[in-house]
Amino acid sequence: MDNTLLTIFIAVTAAAVLLQLGILIGMYVALRKTSAKVESLAEEVKTKVLPTAELAHSLLTELRPKIETLVDNVSVSTTVLRTQLERIDATLTDIVDRTRLQVIRADEFVTGTMDKIEETRDAVQRTVVSPVRQISGLMHGLTVGVEAFFSRRRTRNSVSSQQDEMFI
Repeated sequence: MDNTLLTIFIAVTAAAVLLQLGILIGMYVALRKTSAKVESLAEEVKTKVLPTAELAHSLLTELRPKIETLVDNVSVSTTVLRTQLERIDATLTDIVDRTRLQVIRADEFVTGTMDKIEETRDAVQRTVVSPVRQISGLMHGLTVGVEAFFSRRRTRNSVSSQQDEMFI
């Protein structure tokens, strides 16, 4: 039985080794196919992508100084623009302040002029119009008085002539 058991064990081991051999051969064949695909992809990358990458690299190398100059110009322009805007802001602020002061001065001038006109009107009212009204009233009164005096005389003369006529 020892011999039979040993023969069975050797047969099982041989079958296991043959199975492993089959698996390794399968793995080898699959690895060869994958390797061939990877090599074809690598070749395609070399022929298609690398020239494009080299072209992009050369373009970046050529454009780099221009891009740096552009960035420097934009930076300088921004600084100049900021300075000019600050100057414009200061100028506009000054103009607004001066305009505000001129408007205040004009308002004070107009107000003062209107006050002087009112004072002058009041003074003319007191010194010219009131005395003229008083004199006019006095003259009117005298005129009415004189008219009344003369109209009475006429009335008396006409009344006495009428009385004289009646008397006759």
